[in-house]
Amino acid sequence: MSEKFDYKELGLKVGLEIHRQLDTKKLFSPVPSELTEKVDFTFERRLRPTMSELGEIDPAALEEFKKGRKYIYEGNYELSDLVYMDEEPPRGPDREALEVSLQIAYLLNAKPVDEVHFMRKIVIDGSNVSGFQRTAIVALDGKIETPWGSVGIPTICLEEDACRIVERKEKEVIYRLDRLGIPLVEISTTPDIHHPEQAKVVAKYIGDALRATRKVKRGLGTIRQDLNVSIRGGARVEIKGVQELDMIPLIIEREVERQLNLLKIRDELRSRGARPGDIKEEFYDVTDVFQNTGSKIIAGAIKQGGKVLAIKLPKFRGLIGREIQPGRRLGTEMADRAKKYVKGIFHIDELPNYGITELEVNAIIEKLGLGEEDAFVLVAAQEETARKALREVIKRAREVIEGVPEETRRALPDGNTQYMRPLPGKARMYPETDIPPIFIPPEEKERIKANLPELPQERVERYVKEYRIDKSLAETLVNDERDELFEELVKKGVKPSLAASVLVVVLKGLKKEVPIENITDEHIREAFELYLDGKIAKEAFEEIFRELAKNPGKSAGQIAKEKGLTLLSEEEVERIIDEVIQQNIDVIKARGMGAMGMIMGRAMAKLRGRADGKLVSSLVRKKIQELSRS
Repeated sequence: MSEKFDYKELGLKVGLEIHRQLDTKKLFSPVPSELTEKVDFTFERRLRPTMSELGEIDPAALEEFKKGRKYIYEGNYELSDLVYMDEEPPRGPDREALEVSLQIAYLLNAKPVDEVHFMRKIVIDGSNVSGFQRTAIVALDGKIETPWGSVGIPTICLEEDACRIVERKEKEVIYRLDRLGIPLVEISTTPDIHHPEQAKVVAKYIGDALRATRKVKRGLGTIRQDLNVSIRGGARVEIKGVQELDMIPLIIEREVERQLNLLKIRDELRSRGARPGDIKEEFYDVTDVFQNTGSKIIAGAIKQGGKVLAIKLPKFRGLIGREIQPGRRLGTEMADRAKKYVKGIFHIDELPNYGITELEVNAIIEKLGLGEEDAFVLVAAQEETARKALREVIKRAREVIEGVPEETRRALPDGNTQYMRPLPGKARMYPETDIPPIFIPPEEKERIKANLPELPQERVERYVKEYRIDKSLAETLVNDERDELFEELVKKGVKPSLAASVLVVVLKGLKKEVPIENITDEHIREAFELYLDGKIAKEAFEEIFRELAKNPGKSAGQIAKEKGLTLLSEEEVERIIDEVIQQNIDVIKARGMGAMGMIMGRAMAKLRGRADGKLVSSLVRKKIQELSRS
């Protein structure tokens, strides 16, 4: 299949940052690292940026501060303590978390440091009560080999996760403290990735190394993958929140497309003679144009005492509506910047529309004195709010003439991206004075290195050899992170083939019908305990899991009873088979053992999930043979 772009020609560079939660206690407090919906108390804070040791303020921190938000924190007495309310110095760090991070370092061919020094990273979006995140480098100079060449891993860090967001309002954000402090390992690669598929391969390799420890958390939100993408002539853009491995190539391709289109727009603007200095911070009050407007948005703003302000964008006509990613235009990028103040903007390339008429558009063109190549942008809001929003549009428009701005963007479900904030600078790091350096003795390093866990591919090969299960089943067990549960079930006495079949085939088969993510490991354990105790047949698993997915609050035992899936006694099974035999006696007498398949099917229609298939087959065969001889 031909590729959309020649990535080598474009000079594509990609670096990865992968964050994964560790399944240990919290990093600086002996509190369980669990999530809860129970809230026992709340408190509120406001955060402010501070200067780094170099006397600089980080632009991303300053951007958050300008939003003027208040932060409310919800806590639970069992899963929150004074450390993570920023009322007590940190303890630790957790030794198990540190050891797991060193295991990961060796699995990625990195060199652990001799001493671990924690630093403070300024974060004032409210996600850390203290206004900073604690992070430390634990290893350096790792490397991964790929078919496209080697990719370096300059740093592996151990840090604390942030609060969990509950609700975001315009001037207030509510956070839950339970996630704050869960240990995170952060793995960064060099920008030696030059193809979207190579990025996916590298991310999978790192993911395999993380899962190999069996000390990483599973589920939505436990892993976060960030991409740093640039092309020749473009700029480094950080894309945050890539959840799915398979989406990585598409997101990179879409970012390449966005940067290429922005460069084309830049070149066209320059050919028209556009200059950043020509975009003036001049606001035109055009409220009078809309006194009898049919636009509900504008009419509503005016009714609430707001104004309609406009700005000129010289040479921009026809370019604001230019598509830069599928379904997203340059105007979308400008609106993203303004959204911290208003819900949206209007621009000339999309008008007349939204209740705004051609007469109103022409009136604005005349009032602003626009030429044929000039554009305008409108905002309807309270005057000061409208000015702030339009200043963001002006800033973005000036950047367009320069090219591609460096920034942090959010990954969207369709593979596109959306502006979040300026790219963080180096001015947000300073030393952590509450935690002394942690020396790692050489003998401890040797012990960890000598006892490394097997990598997922090695585990797959072992399962095929040791348990004699199909390789595709083994690969799915490992890739879906069901391997630990599989081994646990086998140790309890479940046949490997049955455990693998249920965990892979049965659950995958239900995925299109019901939300299988509701089925917990505890549900699965309980269902298998019922099977091992002789209370359900293996045929009952599918129906039990189907119902558990719909009703996760129930137990496997409850579902089995409600649905009549508990095993019948042999006498009850024989009675039902006798009924089926009597209903089909003429067919059996005419066909003898040739009726076996039909009788078996009709018997299982009544007994499926309530009797062992082998028992049913044995009894049906015996009954038919007896009738054939008589």
